[in-house]
Amino acid sequence: MRAWLAFALLLFSSLGQAQLPTGSNNSLVGGLSGQDFLPVEQAYRLDILPRSDGSLRLYWQIAEGYYLYRHRFGFELAGPGEVPLAVELPPALERTDEYFGEVAVYYDNADILLQPGERVQRGTLEVRSQGCADAGLCYPPRKQFFEIDFGTGSVSEIAPPQGPRQTAGRNAATGSDWSSLPYMMLLAFLGGMILNLMPCVFPILSLKVLSFARGSDHDHRLHGWVYGAGVVASFVAVAAVLISLQAAGRAIGWGFQLQSPAFVIALAYLFLAMGLSLSGLVEFGTSIMNTGSGLAGRGGLSGSFFTGVLAVVVASPCTAPFMGTALGFAMTQPAVISLAIFAALGAGMAAPLLLLSYSTTLRQRMPRPGPWMDTLKQLLAFPLYASAIWLLWVAGRQTGVNSMALALGGALAVALGLWLWHLSGWRRGLALACWALAAASLGWRGLDQAPGGELASDDHVLFSEQRLQTLREEGRPVFVDVTADWCITCIANEQAVLFTDEIQAAFEQAGVVYMVADWTSRDPAIAAYLARHGRNGIPFYALYPAETSRPPLVLPQLLTRSTIRDALQSVSGEKPEVVATF
Repeated sequence: MRAWLAFALLLFSSLGQAQLPTGSNNSLVGGLSGQDFLPVEQAYRLDILPRSDGSLRLYWQIAEGYYLYRHRFGFELAGPGEVPLAVELPPALERTDEYFGEVAVYYDNADILLQPGERVQRGTLEVRSQGCADAGLCYPPRKQFFEIDFGTGSVSEIAPPQGPRQTAGRNAATGSDWSSLPYMMLLAFLGGMILNLMPCVFPILSLKVLSFARGSDHDHRLHGWVYGAGVVASFVAVAAVLISLQAAGRAIGWGFQLQSPAFVIALAYLFLAMGLSLSGLVEFGTSIMNTGSGLAGRGGLSGSFFTGVLAVVVASPCTAPFMGTALGFAMTQPAVISLAIFAALGAGMAAPLLLLSYSTTLRQRMPRPGPWMDTLKQLLAFPLYASAIWLLWVAGRQTGVNSMALALGGALAVALGLWLWHLSGWRRGLALACWALAAASLGWRGLDQAPGGELASDDHVLFSEQRLQTLREEGRPVFVDVTADWCITCIANEQAVLFTDEIQAAFEQAGVVYMVADWTSRDPAIAAYLARHGRNGIPFYALYPAETSRPPLVLPQLLTRSTIRDALQSVSGEKPEVVATF
């Protein structure tokens, strides 16, 4: 199924890569991941002592197996105004971190002294920190606020102040990396541009390009901007939801919505309805898909915006070069920086079509409007049907064959409802009943729960941090493939590169253990593993040398056979023999 899907989607396109709860429920996450991780407030206990000379002593008691980053500390003291602070940090342990590189960390405890630049009676102290567990989970940046009375020596933790805080600036030990923001936004912008070439996005983009065959220059530019607004707004909305869920303790990342069977099935229903519209069975698509005439009307503008939203929805299973680094950075930063990076990602994705709307030369090269537009529109329905089939297969992998059969029944109800609605009159009541039945099928679970990710191959092992560490201690190199059935880029890499006889033979010759981390369904352990490597989405590939002292080699998200061979050579010191296949 995966091989057929990769081939089909690539054929159609040629036609047209963890926050833990801060409450008591954290034990649930630990149970799901096979490891009992402490809530953040238990892993890092902070005591603050105002001293007689006006300074503040901050003492962290760090649980065994946990550590705090020195460079992630940040402190701000606000009295009547911003109070400058001198920070004295104790010596720390140097280590190599997969995301931050060479860093200094604190184990057991951290004793920090803050010396305000002026005397204050009362003030509010903001403390920023970030830590990780040796077992693999990394906590996101944490902010705490304390009301301090220097006269009485009392300290009480308070809720974050409402509204923006007016600050004169941040000290050197800040938790916000503003200096890296322009570079990361550039990476996100480039990644967004490349995202247009992904097989999951290209068919939707082709539908929008059809609209440029008609209309005036003013119409094209207006719709280009409205489409771009839909893309950017959708990326920012997804980022806001992602940040909110992570703040609530959910171990999720990019593409998290596709880990929900209900969302996957609903998206399959949407693709089916769009395909039926393009095939001419129902005529609701002119205002939604924005094909054909009426570009200057209100419906056309709504269609442009909705097409941008839809492009972002279907882009979630895909990742492009540069995206992994940018999104991984975004998820370690405050919300303002994270949203800016997601906005840059959306701007990059919208840029090619916006440029096309301004380029008279490119539009003049397009064929003149005619019957070919209807033919092409009908042809583009088939990638949507293929996508619906794939999504239903993903839902079946997440739940089981019985639930997938129920989802197919819901798809039948969607199609029947569209046909009845087209007949109008009293039949529209039956159409609404059909759609209600289809909607009810989204929440029906319990017939089976056979999660995806069961491996039929004896050559691959299932991912676990403990198994990975054990294999490395045995002196065996390990290749970790973080994948999911809903990740089209993952499937393309597997069929074109990783699962070929040539590369599998190269792995075997180098003695590399192939370990698969299947993220089709939610798995906090995999989310934590990705976070530890500074990633928030997939695919993610890491090749671990046999020597435990050497860090893993992180591979690009789009693989080639030469990339794998070079990586194997770099960790083994010798080039594996290439087995030719025909």
